[in-house]
Amino acid sequence: MTDSERTAMPGKGRAYGFGALVVTFIAGIVFWGGFNTVMEWTNTEAFCISCHEMEENVYVEYQDTIHFENRTGVRATCPDCHVPKEWVHKMIRKIQASNELLHKALGTIDTPEKFNAKRLELARNVWRTMKRTDSRECRNCHDYDYMDLTRQGRRAFDQHVTGLDEGKTCIDCHKGIAHRLPKIPDDQASVIN
Repeated sequence: MTDSERTAMPGKGRAYGFGALVVTFIAGIVFWGGFNTVMEWTNTEAFCISCHEMEENVYVEYQDTIHFENRTGVRATCPDCHVPKEWVHKMIRKIQASNELLHKALGTIDTPEKFNAKRLELARNVWRTMKRTDSRECRNCHDYDYMDLTRQGRRAFDQHVTGLDEGKTCIDCHKGIAHRLPKIPDDQASVIN
């Protein structure tokens, strides 16, 4: 468009600019809505157990734990324990999960035998993350500040008091609470971490 054409049609350039702004705004909303929908869909138990590696291994074990069924009816699902709630931490975890998808595609753990061969390594990765984050996902439901230690059994009371005094985090004592502990090779029997 030449300068003379622009002066002959005042405001036409602004209308195109405004239209482009509106289209960009709407496209942004659609993109964000789609992105958020996918993020929420991948945070469901159904998504987590959609691959047989999880459904046939850790999900079966989880069904026999207090986190699956208990007297209070409160239930923790896969993402409650394995996906942070805060957006930045959640995005970091989703990026890390892309490695898991790669290994799914490669068939790294696609049989119970392969899964169990890597189970200790996989468990240690989760334990290390939970230790590094002070068991952040555990604390979404369990928080020392809200525990009435006096109503706990003597052993639990003593262990929680000791853990508090020593600066321990949930995963230090509660490995195997939702999944079976992996077999530890004899040469590593003294080291579970």
